[in-house]
Amino acid sequence: MRYMATYDLMETLRNTNQWLGATAHAMAAYPAFSMMPNPGFTWMRAWGEVTERTFQRMVVKPDWNIPPVSTHDGRDHPVTTEIIVERDFGDLVHFEVLGREAQSRKVLLVAPMSGHYATLLRSTVISLLPDADLYITDWHNARDIPVSAGKFDVEDYTLYLVDFMKELGPDTHVIAVCQPAPLTLAATAYLAEEDPKAQPCSLTLIGGPIDPDATPTDVTDFGHRMTMGQLEELMIQRVGFKYPGVGRLVYPGLLQLSSFISMNAETHTKAFTDQIARVARGEAADHDKHNKFYDEYLAVMDMTAEFYLSTVERIFKNGEIAKNIFTVAGKQVDIGKITTVAVKTVEGSKDDISAPGQCVAALDLCTGLPDDKKASHVEDGAGHYGIFAGKSWRRNIRPLVLDFIDANSSTPDKKRKAANKNAAA
Repeated sequence: MRYMATYDLMETLRNTNQWLGATAHAMAAYPAFSMMPNPGFTWMRAWGEVTERTFQRMVVKPDWNIPPVSTHDGRDHPVTTEIIVERDFGDLVHFEVLGREAQSRKVLLVAPMSGHYATLLRSTVISLLPDADLYITDWHNARDIPVSAGKFDVEDYTLYLVDFMKELGPDTHVIAVCQPAPLTLAATAYLAEEDPKAQPCSLTLIGGPIDPDATPTDVTDFGHRMTMGQLEELMIQRVGFKYPGVGRLVYPGLLQLSSFISMNAETHTKAFTDQIARVARGEAADHDKHNKFYDEYLAVMDMTAEFYLSTVERIFKNGEIAKNIFTVAGKQVDIGKITTVAVKTVEGSKDDISAPGQCVAALDLCTGLPDDKKASHVEDGAGHYGIFAGKSWRRNIRPLVLDFIDANSSTPDKKRKAANKNAAA
């Protein structure tokens, strides 16, 4: 599997399907066919439109498209993005709300590197912008990074977070979503020993696998069932000649996408069948619910092979974070050294990716942190996506997180509500 030809074959198949969709759409829309109406042409056009869009989105990085932010002054303030720290494998990006007065909450949103771009958190960003000065980690597609840039594994990821936290300063509140939760916890502990003054004020961990074995899921079972040799043989390929990262070993985005879809194949099949029917009936729109979701869901990025393999081996198989034996550059990181950073965990009762129990394990690891700086929340009825971007996030979790931030701010605003006092589970 570790050949450029394999990578290029997948890209060729994707390109071919995109071309077939475009061809079917153009052919069925040929004006001459309107003289002999046939529902077959209508369905052919609909299939072609959905197919072309589907396969075209797989190689496009989505735009942020953040709408203007309304404030108490009655004005809509445009939002722009600015790169604060530019690195080979990821940038620190600031969302600048033009013309708005300074915000007391400074928030770093740590996006996952798990197959999708940081834009997967677009709705999370939109919900936080009215109440915070917001920054995000914007990870790069490994296929676009030359081999000369070197490796990038879980230790490098952790050190990137350390540098980003140092850049933003100690008045920052960090929110880590899903995959980066254990590494963000490790980065905070690393700062606690190496540069205590650079630690953030608070750390919120949302649906992350701190202790994957606390509550097994299909994801953890897969990690234990497959050997590292099998994963390397089946999942790793070299970037083909089409991209700047030619020759780099990666876990391809297209391969990841096939795994995502296979987990809920019946649901996805029905979604696309229904969308083709809606297009045929003239009921679909460019930005309807289906397209808004799948334009983001299908936009996948390659992961460096060393990051994927080290994540599986060290976080899931060996449980280095859960056992507090994680090392960075040969130095063991002691999570118990976190003594001043308030830590909150958020889980969803129906999360089948990072089940309840996996994330809250972080609080037990923070042995040096007083109980009044620990909090947890389990959102009843919420799945994985819902705890950071869905209705549960907007209605219940977001207000609790903002209260937690305010209660642990270095410059608390007395006008704001008291902190969420829910007990740590």
